[in-house]
Amino acid sequence: MKDRSVEQKLRGEAGELLVAGKVDYIVGFERGSLKFTTTPLITKDGNDINRLVINPFITSNLAKFLMELKGRVGIVAKGCDSRSIVSLIQDNKVIRENLVILGVPCSGIISLHKLEKLAARDSEEIRDITREDDRVIVNIGGEDRELPAAEVLFDSCLACEFPTPKEYDILLGEPRAATISQNAWKNVKKLEALPPEERWYFWEKEFSRCTRCYACRNSCPICFCQQCFVEETEPQWIASVPRWQENFIFQIIRNIHLAGRCTDCGACERACPANIPLRSLTRKMYDIVDDLYQFKAGTDKGLAPLMAHYENTDPGDFIR
Repeated sequence: MKDRSVEQKLRGEAGELLVAGKVDYIVGFERGSLKFTTTPLITKDGNDINRLVINPFITSNLAKFLMELKGRVGIVAKGCDSRSIVSLIQDNKVIRENLVILGVPCSGIISLHKLEKLAARDSEEIRDITREDDRVIVNIGGEDRELPAAEVLFDSCLACEFPTPKEYDILLGEPRAATISQNAWKNVKKLEALPPEERWYFWEKEFSRCTRCYACRNSCPICFCQQCFVEETEPQWIASVPRWQENFIFQIIRNIHLAGRCTDCGACERACPANIPLRSLTRKMYDIVDDLYQFKAGTDKGLAPLMAHYENTDPGDFIR
């Protein structure tokens, strides 16, 4: 990125929070070991502040770490991340007064996989990547090549309704309006158009590749059960052997557990080493919740969690 003003503001604000003793930890991003990547940085050392970065590759949802840290925390949050934080507040998993949210108005995160495929180059062959409005400029061998941003951003970013955090204490840049792309739903719509038999075969093939490593669960900020149902033995809900049927049941039940909590951040799909299109399931659940209950996760910390509250206007006459 050419404009470092947001990054410099972040370092200044984070440094002041630590020096003033307003937080015990800063949770943000630093450069990763691989080119064009970042990794979470959790520190209480002011000397680490200059390692903080803001760029188009801050993929992780840092809300995941909040339940592991004791004390007051200053946390960097994109729009979807801030909604995950709100969801955790609604579920009484974190205390709002213990947080200082450093909000980042987000223009979307670049998928290196999409970019490499479109540019027909490995990331190691790319000299620089710059985001400018609706374009991504890739420098290869000293020559710039422009790519449409809508073709290289993560699908979850293309569907983002709240790029400016809904909850923050310090905003590190100018608010951004949502720019929704229909490309965000192409995988979901493609599956919806298939006959049930073909759709079933699609998921059988996809979940046959799953090793049940639980990277999806472990990267999700709102998968917070101390013991997951898949680890229960009395009763045993699913077999420990990663057969496709058990894998499918795991994902279906996980999605039901996350109904009204999932913010469509895409962390689960990005974490999957087998590249299983998990967002096709999570986004469908997100849309079903919105259609049935007009409820969008993490938009208002004053609301009760969806599955812990009932309104007379909710669908389902059988429980009235």
